[in-house]
Amino acid sequence: MMGTASIHIEQATTQQQELSARPTNMAIQVYGIPNCGTCKKACKWLDDNGIAYEFINTKDVAPDKVMIQGWVESLGSRPMRNTSGQSYRAIDKAERDAWTDEQWIEAFTNDAMLLKRPLFVKDGTAVLVGFRASEEVLREKLES
Repeated sequence: MMGTASIHIEQATTQQQELSARPTNMAIQVYGIPNCGTCKKACKWLDDNGIAYEFINTKDVAPDKVMIQGWVESLGSRPMRNTSGQSYRAIDKAERDAWTDEQWIEAFTNDAMLLKRPLFVKDGTAVLVGFRASEEVLREKLES
């Protein structure tokens, strides 16, 4: 007999496999969590500017290691760190300061809350993380 936790893990694994395997019609994917104020602001900006996107809740469908490796190659691990989150602050400062990109990739894979939000992927490549860029940079990175 399977417990509830096992069922949820299997469902999340299935969703993650489907996400990795399926082609998307949306040129932009926004990775984040729905109750994040910055994610809401970013999605509103995309809506207001008529930019189609797919929102992916990282609490429900955590990105896999291959995806995260690609993001780190595009953006670097430093800008991807959610330095204001509890997960980040729970890691000893000396330890996290000494981590390599590969160690950050492992950490991001094991705890998606370490990822800064939102993270924008355009045509399969991570192009922006966070939502503090100027209007000009947002348009350059996110418009077609």
